[in-house]
Amino acid sequence: MTEKSGNMQTVEFTKMHGAGNDYIYVDTMRFPLTHPEKLAVEWSRYHTGIGSDGLVLIGRSEVADFSMRIFNADGSEAMMCGNASRCIGKYVYEYGLTRKTEVTLETLSGIKRLLLHLDDADRVETVTVDMGAPADEPVDFDGKGARAMREQLISITPLCYRGTAVSMGNPHLVIFVDDVNAIDLASVGPQLEWHPFFPGRINVEFAQLLPDGSIRMRVWERGSGITMACGTGACATAVAAHLTGRRPRTSTIVMDGGTLHITWDEATGHVMMTGPATIVFDGKLEIRE
Repeated sequence: MTEKSGNMQTVEFTKMHGAGNDYIYVDTMRFPLTHPEKLAVEWSRYHTGIGSDGLVLIGRSEVADFSMRIFNADGSEAMMCGNASRCIGKYVYEYGLTRKTEVTLETLSGIKRLLLHLDDADRVETVTVDMGAPADEPVDFDGKGARAMREQLISITPLCYRGTAVSMGNPHLVIFVDDVNAIDLASVGPQLEWHPFFPGRINVEFAQLLPDGSIRMRVWERGSGITMACGTGACATAVAAHLTGRRPRTSTIVMDGGTLHITWDEATGHVMMTGPATIVFDGKLEIRE
C-alpha cells in the first residue's frame, strides 16, 4: 500500500538500466502518480534528483499483461523504448508480478511481446523484445510531400550529412559516418532533432561500420539528449543498415552503454531485439500530493 503522512505520499521506485539507458521505474498499481511529467523532470536530474534518462510507469492493461508509459527527462512522453521494455520484463518477473516468461506489454506504439531468458538462479538475464515491423518515417525534404527518406542530404550549418528515416513506433534519423567518435553529438544532436524536416522532432543515431561486422552507434534521444543506449535506435540503425545495403538482416549494435543483438526477421517482418536488463537500486521518495 502507498504510505501517506499528512499531504505527503511515499513512493517506492527502482532504478534500472538496459545497456546503460537508465530509467526510474514505478509500479503505479501500488503507487499511482498524478503528475508523472513533472516528476520525470525533477527525479531525472543527476545532482538534485535520482538521475536518469526519464521515468517509466508500470501499470495495468485491459489488452496485455501490463502497460508502460515513458516520460523523458524533459517531461515529454515517449511512444516506445526498447531498453525500458526489457527492464520491465525483468521487473515484473523478479518482483513477483508474474511467473510468465512470455509477457505482453501495452505501449503507445502497440502491444509488444517480451521473451524472458532466465539463468540458473531463476533470474532474468536477458530479454528479447518483439519490436514489431519497422516502417518508413515519412519526411517532406523538398516541399513535394512526405515520403520515404533514404540517404537524403540534410544540412545543419556548416555541416551536411546523408540520413535515412525509420519508424520503430517512434521516429529515428540514422546517419552513417566513418568515425562516430569524431561527431560533436552535443552540438549536432539538438540541431538535427529540431530540423525543419521533422516538425514533431526526431531521435538521431550516428552509426559506424566496424571491421568485425558489428555497428558502433551513438545516440541523441528526442527529449533526453545524449544517452548511453537506445533500443529503438539500435533497431532503426540495424534496419537502415539493411535498407541501404550495408549489412544483412542481423546486426550487433555496440553503444556507449552496452551491446544489443538485432534481427529483422524476413518471414514475419518483425524486428527482434535481445539484450540485458539490470537493477541498479531500490529507493523511496516523498512527494506532495
